[in-house]
Amino acid sequence: MGFYTGKKGIALVTVLAIVTISSAMIMIALYFITKGTEISGMQKRYQVALEASQGAAEVFIKEIIPTTITGASLSGVLSTFSTGSSAQITQVVTDACFSDKLLKSTTNWASGCNSSLDSKAFSDIKFTLSGVAPAQPFDIYTKIVDTVSGNSSTTGTVLEGMGASESASGMITPQHFPYTYRVEIQGERQNNPSERANLSVLYAY
Repeated sequence: MGFYTGKKGIALVTVLAIVTISSAMIMIALYFITKGTEISGMQKRYQVALEASQGAAEVFIKEIIPTTITGASLSGVLSTFSTGSSAQITQVVTDACFSDKLLKSTTNWASGCNSSLDSKAFSDIKFTLSGVAPAQPFDIYTKIVDTVSGNSSTTGTVLEGMGASESASGMITPQHFPYTYRVEIQGERQNNPSERANLSVLYAY
């Protein structure tokens, strides 16, 4: 009788051990599933913020800078863009300061022109891109933080002669860039600033 009871006790302990191990394995599996879902959601939110930032960067670098550098005022350029776009574009920097940023090296900017890397607190232009309802819009802050004068002017004149290199195969003419800009961009969801993406862009005009 005692031997039979002992066997029952061993069986109970074995069952409890199996249940404990199975529960632990289920808990671990649920943990990794939950974490995987959380990470996937974070990646998706970051990707959306990144695409919004890249869209604003395209407009800022390929449309606004080339149009303004020819002599047009920033306010005039932005008013044209605002009429033909669903995005809300807000000018933060003054026309004079933005002109300095486009046409002068950073050390020669007017004293009121901010060159800090914080594009949100001291932006040049703020874009607000509408989200698909019920999603909140994205705010994208863009800012030129550094300007380096290049090896030519904006006239399109090609500089050759002493500035070119010669080799046995002929003359090598360097590519000419009037200015090189460093642009900082931060895009974030209006109701959730943690859903954001930051870009640093080097643009040679």
